[in-house]
Order: sequence, then C-alpha cells, then structure tokens
Amino acid sequence: MKAHNNRGRVLVVDDQPANLRVVSALLERQGYDVSIAENGEGALAVAETQAPDLMLLDMMMPGMDGFGVMEEIRVRALLPRVPVVFLTAAQDRALLLRAFEVGAVDYVVKPFIPEELLARVNAHIGLKLARDRLEHVARERQELVNLVAHDLKNPLSSVVFASDILVSGTLKPERIPRYLEVIRESAEDGLGYIRRYLETQATARKATDNAEARVALAAIVEWIVGRYGLQFEDSGCRLRVGEIGPAVVAIDEVVLRQVAGNLISNAIKYAPGSDVDLDTDRGAPGYRRLRVSDRGPGVPNDRQRELFTPFTRIAEGDPARVGASSGLGLSLARQIVSNAGGQLWYEDREGGGACFVVELPEVPDLT
Repeated sequence: MKAHNNRGRVLVVDDQPANLRVVSALLERQGYDVSIAENGEGALAVAETQAPDLMLLDMMMPGMDGFGVMEEIRVRALLPRVPVVFLTAAQDRALLLRAFEVGAVDYVVKPFIPEELLARVNAHIGLKLARDRLEHVARERQELVNLVAHDLKNPLSSVVFASDILVSGTLKPERIPRYLEVIRESAEDGLGYIRRYLETQATARKATDNAEARVALAAIVEWIVGRYGLQFEDSGCRLRVGEIGPAVVAIDEVVLRQVAGNLISNAIKYAPGSDVDLDTDRGAPGYRRLRVSDRGPGVPNDRQRELFTPFTRIAEGDPARVGASSGLGLSLARQIVSNAGGQLWYEDREGGGACFVVELPEVPDLT
C-alpha cells in the first residue's frame, strides 16, 4: 500500500528506464516525493529547479557519469548539503573510495535488495531532515537574540540619557520627576520585551498575527513625544508634530512602538542637530501612513538599495556614532511592518533630508 505522508523529496538518476520505474515505485509506496532524470545533465536541471532531500545517483552513465555530476554540483555550488547515495553495479574498491572522496555519503550495489535500499534512504533522509530542523531552530533562536538585543537598545539608551542629565546636577527641581518617569517607563519597556521574547518565546511576527491587534496613530505619536521629547529639548532641537488624524491601524501597539522608536532613534543618531517632524496622512486605499522626517544628510542614492539589508550600516562619519549601530534596526522594522500587512520605505525629503514612511491597513475604531 502507498503511504499517504510525504516523507521527503528524492531525485533518482539512472540511464536505465526500467531502474527508474522500479526505484520510483518503491519509494513512492513509502510516501516519498520522487523526481527522476535519465542522465547527468537532466539531474542538474531538476536539482536546480527543486532541491531534493536525497539524490540516488547512478555511478556509471554515458556522457556525464555520477562523478561528473558531483563535480558540477561542487563547481556550481549546488546542493552542498544534500546527501548523495551512489547506485552502482561495480564493486571496484578504488571506485567506491573515489565515490566517498567526491562527497557521496553511501552506495547501494545493483541489483539492489529493496529492503536495503529503503533502509539506506530512510536513514540518510532522516538525518538530513533532522539537521534541517536543528538549523531552523538555531536560526529562530538567533533571530530572537537579534530582536531582543536590538529592541533593548532604545529603552536602555533612554535610561542612560535621563540618568546622565540627573547626575549632571543642572536640572531644575521641578524637572526631576519627568526624567525619573522616563527612566521608569523605559525600564518597564525593556522588561516587557524580555517577557514577551524570552518567557513566551514570541517574536514580533507572532505578535502581529493577532487579528484583533489595533492602535490609534495618535497614541503612537503621543508615546513618541513622551519618550523622546526630553532628548530633543536637551539637544536644542524640536520634535514637531503635524496633523494627526483619528486613524486606527491593524498592528499591535507595542510592535508599532518598536518600529517608531527605531525611526526616531535613527533620526537622533544620523541627523544630529536637526528637527524631526511627525505627521500622518492617507496612503493607498484602505491604508494610513505615519511619516518620520528630518533635515539631516539623508541617504545617498547609490546606498538606498542597501538600506533595509540586515547588518548593513549606511551612515558615514563619526565612528563612535556609526559603530553603535548593529545594522539590524531597519531590516527588523520592515519585517515587522510587512508581517502586519503594511510597508516601510525610505524617500528623499523635498528640500533635503530623510523621510521614512510606515503604511499600515486602516481598521474601524471599536472603542
């Protein structure tokens, strides 16, 4: 009986049609997704289109033999992590050793015993899929570390800023409570990120999957002013708020705070001495936009394509200032906005400067 579960993808390469039929039928009955090729060139074409989890490769074929296929895989950097099992009628020790030298993980002698072939296929695909799962888990954990490390930077920077001002002793007594409030709110935000990411193992993507998530853009702007207003005052610049309508957008409030905080922090870092403008307007039908604009140097045309690439730093100038950037912020922000069904992009500001636009789906205000 044919199994109904897909256990992996196998590419069978053999110049004998009868062998292809027998092996394909055997593997398909076990639930494998099977592709076939009658020669080396065909095998490479199939593999480039859809990478298999295992290749059963005939060692001796006219034209490009199995060794030629392995060499092309190496030269083209194809399938570097896909296990290859040679099918061979030869039991020459030198050929078998050569097979392992070129990268094969195993071999099966023809005419093969069906149980032996299945045992070897099951073993090597099982190892390959287990390795894929472990690599996926490792990538997810690294993404989690990147998110936490990046998202803690902004609240901790606010804590350091407010603490430095308090330590300086230059504040008027009536201003002290506001700076203490910034420290407390920033610390609470940092703890909130830790709870959300570490204790629940939730990423920003999962947070935006909540169909009920919604927030008023006015609330986000109010939060920005409360969190960053003092930093602008201290630097002699202004955080100017333009027209902010009553729009409500479909995204988690904490998640949109992360995005907005990153854009404001970038403006402070890369456009020092510049006022920053916040405003909202209508976007595409059914969407609203939040704009963060400055009068800094902007981004050179030849570097704009790299702007949202992870670990890429576009800014030039003060090494201390630039070096503080991980190059992750804008990439993560775009990913967060995209997961919420929106877009984030950069455009040159008319008259000079940078403008980042966050466009999100508008939803009814249910309050």
